[in-house]
Amino acid sequence: MDVKWGNLGSVFGASLGITIAVVVMFSLGVAAWGRAGSGPRDGHPRDGQPRDGHEKAALAVAALCFAACLAVAAYGIDVIVPG
Repeated sequence: MDVKWGNLGSVFGASLGITIAVVVMFSLGVAAWGRAGSGPRDGHPRDGQPRDGHEKAALAVAALCFAACLAVAAYGIDVIVPG
């Protein structure tokens, strides 16, 4: 049995790159979600809905980041599970 070290290194590099990308996307999603805000502001309770365009854009960015993470996870499961 012979180990093809070049191929093993390629798989390791790709796995590391995708892992870092997913962690960064998830972190950006959490940061954007926090920026969208859903708690009280200036002592006034909020109804959970964004008030201005910036908060709506942050919520959209958060949703896109989480959707990208979900897509990568779903693809990984599809590759692993036969059928």
